[in-house]
Amino acid sequence: MHVRRYDFDYSRRHFLEHTARGLGGAGVLTALWPELCRAGDASRAYPEELLDIEQFTNGRVKVGDVIDADNAILVQDLIDPILYQEVLQDRRKFFIQPSEQNLETLYPPYFLDATLRNQGQATFDEVGNVYTRDGQPWIGGLPFPDAQDGAECIANITLSWGRHDRGMYAIPARTINPDGVQQYEYDWIWAEQQCTGLVHPDAPGPYLPGHEDKTRMQVIWFTYTLDVKGHAFLSYWDYDQRKIPALWGYLPNLKRVRRFPANQRFEAYMPGMNLYLSDAWASGDPMLTWGNFKVIHRGPYLGSTHYQWLPDEPNWQPPLVGGNQGESYFYVGKSLIPEVIVVEAEPTGYPQAPVSKRRLFLDARNMGVVQAVTYDRNGEVWKGMEGGGGQRKTASTEMLVADGRPEWSWCWAISHDVQKNDVTRFHHGETCRGNWSSALDPDIDLVNEYMTQQALRRLGF
Repeated sequence: MHVRRYDFDYSRRHFLEHTARGLGGAGVLTALWPELCRAGDASRAYPEELLDIEQFTNGRVKVGDVIDADNAILVQDLIDPILYQEVLQDRRKFFIQPSEQNLETLYPPYFLDATLRNQGQATFDEVGNVYTRDGQPWIGGLPFPDAQDGAECIANITLSWGRHDRGMYAIPARTINPDGVQQYEYDWIWAEQQCTGLVHPDAPGPYLPGHEDKTRMQVIWFTYTLDVKGHAFLSYWDYDQRKIPALWGYLPNLKRVRRFPANQRFEAYMPGMNLYLSDAWASGDPMLTWGNFKVIHRGPYLGSTHYQWLPDEPNWQPPLVGGNQGESYFYVGKSLIPEVIVVEAEPTGYPQAPVSKRRLFLDARNMGVVQAVTYDRNGEVWKGMEGGGGQRKTASTEMLVADGRPEWSWCWAISHDVQKNDVTRFHHGETCRGNWSSALDPDIDLVNEYMTQQALRRLGF
């Protein structure tokens, strides 16, 4: 007979106490981040029931099980209300995957190296920007891997979105209406260039020469359908997180680049989509234009943090499930995360924002957002942004960085407007229409090729 050292409620009491205090690092049996650094594994930081779904549910749910409307109540406490509603009312299903606690499965390799190398060097200045202890812009990796409060959590996800120095993501997207019918389809390229916090071994240093005053540059251009092809938008983020990014757009019908209002953060990219600039990476606005950060919950959660890359599927797209036509959502796997930190934030820099607050569910092991729930001005749930990612490694295929370690990236996302009941789902494809391909840390000059106003005009033709 196996005797547990800790009763089932031990973890629950621990999480309630830490949430009530509103601060403190992750972990139950020991501090999580020091244990990750020591052993490279999270297992000894948590009791057994937080490491295995079968133990957590007393055998009622196990790896390989499919969760649907008939058994969703068994995991209701492990998922957010939006996912529970999708399963219960809209025929969505997902399956249970084994948990992974190895540190290297949770980060891009070079970003992990920088996080370990630079830990303990980050601090906030008097207004809330992140600098090194000697007063320089951040130098790479998570600034606060052992986050103690909501502000540190937000800084972790804002200063580096894709956790690579540069990236190009080929993205097919579809919007599904309440009847389960595809109403819009778009393909686009999303490209990012970090300007501070560079981590790749070939980088000239922690800062992009000539752009040390910026956090990042980002551009999106649409390649399909024909009525939106050529639309392109460029954003420069100042390092000062109080400043709203400069935004330019190329409009093919006008044949010119125009400057957009700086606070235009809550309007759809394109007709029919429920994606806004503010939604990007669940941290689409400078962090000091939001405020009142607070930790409101800690506890176990089912998230899509491993085994999400599907290189054997056409264009890496997950299968579809749910809705009246069986095509509203991605059919994906979820594993037990021993601890998520739920951080609430309010858009303090946008008086006319249609949003009252946003709740972010962060995996405590890597500070990655697995779900973001946005509330309207009346405090009602408006929409959820759910995502999945992980190592680029399967039983048959792997994508490696130069030193032979597996690559890591996001794989898919689902934005569900629960008030209108329409879904915009998109994934990180191998390609998208227009003959574009995805690339992580490509050996090209992204800035001059794609991230100038002149480049916007080229992309628009």
